[in-house]
Amino acid sequence: MSGHDALISAARTARAHAHAPYSNFRVGAALRAKSGRIFTGCNVENSTYGLTLCAERVAIFKAVSEGERGFDAIAVVADTESLTPPCGACRQIIWEFCGDADVILANLKGRVEVHRMSALFPKPFDQSFL
Repeated sequence: MSGHDALISAARTARAHAHAPYSNFRVGAALRAKSGRIFTGCNVENSTYGLTLCAERVAIFKAVSEGERGFDAIAVVADTESLTPPCGACRQIIWEFCGDADVILANLKGRVEVHRMSALFPKPFDQSFL
């Protein structure tokens, strides 16, 4: 299994744990640290929607809270025909913690695309502006 295959598999497994009682839109993410460790996350909805956390941010925050720094890829899996890219808030967090990492998009039917973060988020706001 390639590195991307392992991430997609982990994200698919994480998706099964999603808490999405309002939208039924279940998403899983798997983040690979440069150390080789993989951290997973799923979306966790709240009835106010504004307090909902996306799978990508859950995976990143979990990794950071466990002391990991430096990441090179994140996979996102959803049950959609068109592959689902990270939302704007997730793009900002991915850029902040992962930089120009690979973003692997996949669905349950085996469709996969790999993008560089710089292609998905071409003009990021980061510490260079502070």
